[in-house]
Amino acid sequence: MALQFIAKDPNTDGRDCPTLWVEDEAEEILIQGWKPDGETLAKCRETGPIPETEAVVRVPFRMIPAIREACDVAERIRL
Repeated sequence: MALQFIAKDPNTDGRDCPTLWVEDEAEEILIQGWKPDGETLAKCRETGPIPETEAVVRVPFRMIPAIREACDVAERIRL
């Protein structure tokens, strides 16, 4: 597994914060984020169940540049 760190939330202390990685062998973007509250999770479930093997995480808009970077890295890997 080749896990490439992309970025942490720039507005936090660098610990316990939203983080992005790209895993090239599995061709996946990994996102660490905050857990949603019960009300938000219930709203998400209105579109369908969330299996035990999946999770909903919250990532702030300020992470958009890092998400774009992760997508760019992923696209370069696929080429």
